[in-house]
Order: sequence, then C-alpha cells, then structure tokens
Amino acid sequence: MSYDPPHASYPSPQPSSPSYPTYPWQPVAPPEPAPPVRRPQREPLGHHSDLRVLRSAYRWQRRTATLTALGYFTLFLVLSAYAPGVMTSTVADGIPAGLLLALVQLPVTWLAIALYEHTARRYVDPLAERIRRHAELDARRGAAR
Repeated sequence: MSYDPPHASYPSPQPSSPSYPTYPWQPVAPPEPAPPVRRPQREPLGHHSDLRVLRSAYRWQRRTATLTALGYFTLFLVLSAYAPGVMTSTVADGIPAGLLLALVQLPVTWLAIALYEHTARRYVDPLAERIRRHAELDARRGAAR
C-alpha cells in the first residue's frame, strides 16, 4: 500500500460525456435557442429627455414674451427718467414723443402675447402632446403587467 501525502494533486474528474460526438452517426445536439429580442425598455417618464426639452422650450417661450413686454416698458421708463427732452419733443402735429411711446406700449404687449401663443402652438404644444401620448402608453403597459 502506498501513502499519498495530503498536498498531492489529483487529476480533475472528466465530464461524463465529451462536448464532441464520439461516433460519427450520433445526432448533433440542437443549438441553444437564442434569447428573444426585446426592444430596450424606455426610461421612466420622470427621467425622460423629452421633459427636459419641454421645460427648456417653455422657459425660452416665457423669457422671450416677458423680455419683449418688459423690455419695451423699461425703455419707456428709462427715457422718461433720463431723457425728458426726447419725451417732450413733438413728433407730429403737437403730439409729444412720450405720449406716442406710451400708446405704442399696448401694441407691443399684444405682440408679446401673440409671440407667446405662436411659440406655444409651434414648439411647446407638440412636445407636450408627444409626452402625453408616451405617458398614456406607459400607463397602458403598466396596467397590462
């Protein structure tokens, strides 16, 4: 009888069947089925990039309309305070420039409102509608699970 020391290495056991066919007439094993291809799941709506785009479009819209109306009003106030000669000068038939600039403020405000509505219809509303449709789809998918 021979004694094997505990640190001696033993050969690892061989698998019960080789990975290749032993005999040529053996049928070939069918390949593993491929996992189903799924579309990548979209991010949750709260982290969606469309919301960031919508916020920036809405921010641009507010700033443009606000700066249009307030910019003209600020110009009118600055001219009133620092250029009284310009405001009291007559433009046509005794109408002072200050009165004319004050009357023009109403159409400028209307222009700001029209600009706000135009950018809403053109840029912000389509983005909001697209996000609304995606939210409805996400809600339907969540309810189907």
